Amino acid sequence: MQVWAKTLKKHKIVNEVVRNFDSARPSDLYGWEIIIHELCQELDLSRPVILTNHVRDLNSFMRVVFKASDFMEPISFDRFEIEVLPEKKRNQS
Repeated sequence: MQVWAKTLKKHKIVNEVVRNFDSARPSDLYGWEIIIHELCQELDLSRPVILTNHVRDLNSFMRVVFKASDFMEPISFDRFEIEVLPEKKRNQS
């Protein structure tokens, strides 16, 4: 699974990372917490509060947006977005 995480300020990307995870896409809060924690560490961010609607958005739309109100500490950006990138199809020869 390949995940793209980015921070945006005034609709411009400030910081981003694309990361591969060996595991399958999680379906529960605990699985996503681990992935989001690793992405935040890589971007040097505090971790947002992850709610059930965030997990639902990731599972339904393969994308989630965290706003300033989702963080316990002040942030220097407007949004933190995470998107699961579609997997490339392998040739079946």
